[in-house]
Amino acid sequence: MAETEFRATGVRIGRRLRSLTRAGQIRIADGRLELLTSYGREIDSAPLTQVSAVRPWYVPEDKALATVNGTRYSLTLGELDPAPGESGPPAAGRFIEAVRQATGRFRRA
Repeated sequence: MAETEFRATGVRIGRRLRSLTRAGQIRIADGRLELLTSYGREIDSAPLTQVSAVRPWYVPEDKALATVNGTRYSLTLGELDPAPGESGPPAAGRFIEAVRQATGRFRRA
C-alpha cells in the first residue's frame, strides 16, 4: 500500500444544501480520492483524473468545492496539525494543492 498523500479528518461534507457528515474524512492515496464518513464508510471515491477541486473567491478560506465523478461536494476543512496556541495553514488550500500536484493539473475557479 502506498503512502497517503493527503489526509484530513473532521471534515464537513455536503451535497447541495444537504449535509452528509459533519466529521468526515478525506484521503488521497494510490491516485484516488476518497470521501468517507466518520465511521470510515465510503461516501464517494474516484481516480484523481476524474476529480477537480477549487476554492472560489466567494467562500471562506476553510471551504473548498470538489467534483467527484460529476457530483459536486462542498467541503469545510479545519486547520491541519496546528501547533499549540497557533493557527496553522487552512486545510482547504492544502487539499486543493494536493489534488493539483497529484493530477499534474492547475485549475482556477
